[in-house]
Amino acid sequence: MEAKNTPKVRATLEDVAQHAQVSLATADRVLNKRPGVRAATVARVNEAVRRLGYRPDPSAAKLARSRLRRVAFLLPAGANRFVGLLSEQIAANVEWMRDQRIDSEVLAVNVFNPGELAKALLAQEGQRDAVMVMALDHPVVRSAIDQLTQAGTVVITLVSDVPSSTRQHYVGIDNTAAGRTAATLVGRFVGRQPAKVAIILGSLSLRDHAERYFGFNQVMAHEHPHLTVLPPLEGQDDATRNEVLTKELFTAHPDLAAIYSVGAGNGGISTALRTSGRAHNTVFVGHELTPASRTDLLDGTMDAVINQDAGHEIRSALRVALAQWSQEPVIADQERIRIDIYLKDNLP
Repeated sequence: MEAKNTPKVRATLEDVAQHAQVSLATADRVLNKRPGVRAATVARVNEAVRRLGYRPDPSAAKLARSRLRRVAFLLPAGANRFVGLLSEQIAANVEWMRDQRIDSEVLAVNVFNPGELAKALLAQEGQRDAVMVMALDHPVVRSAIDQLTQAGTVVITLVSDVPSSTRQHYVGIDNTAAGRTAATLVGRFVGRQPAKVAIILGSLSLRDHAERYFGFNQVMAHEHPHLTVLPPLEGQDDATRNEVLTKELFTAHPDLAAIYSVGAGNGGISTALRTSGRAHNTVFVGHELTPASRTDLLDGTMDAVINQDAGHEIRSALRVALAQWSQEPVIADQERIRIDIYLKDNLP
């Protein structure tokens, strides 16, 4: 009697976890290349994948996209214009999210207060399928992120990372490279004469600001030793505070040659430059192309703007969340956020 061909049963993620003697969550973390798993465990899971011939099930991915997913964007409260651009891009993608069965909400949080941010994160447990957060790199925030991911919520850090947490993905530019870029621009604009350079940032507790500051100092120390970098001033991304800090800088250092604004609140710096009569003899480099910074570039108050595409970041965060839910691979090149440099001569 001729034997019938029996279809080969497709290996599941549960099979991989059982074969590798790990939890389902650990197997999922290895397959999605998320941090926090020991090398020996990674090797065991990968060996199980090879032996079982495991491949993500496209029908499971389709099913994962059929249910309504709830997403929260935790963004800084206040008048940060770049955050406003992010919010505008979230609104611009509502129809696309509806097609993907995603329901989103934007929540304003004081990200400079770790306790408040951690509380806001923990409030999403059991309420959201994913949280996108501009995060503060602080122990209580890391703990809150870890608790969320342990509960099954996808956490994606946006613009500012918490790399030691168990967040699934970071969406944003290479901030160390951005700081190095700023230093190169400042050094070229100021020239070879000894001079002083000021740094105004939101907070060194913000990972993106700390990394930009680090990268800036790297280049300054090695390539522009004739320039003296003053101790950083924290304005918490507030335009009014930044205006006061800038005026105090001019009083304390009348020969100040340049200002590097690491974060937001550039309007306050611009106002101080104009009212002090220093708009055209002080080099000013900052971040994010907004309507205000565009005006500052055109009238010569700002010399250069280092930008990241807010639309790309929002779309990338959403695509990454979809990939996490459906266990599909993330396309690294598609999700890489570029560093753009704008002068008044190449404004889009």
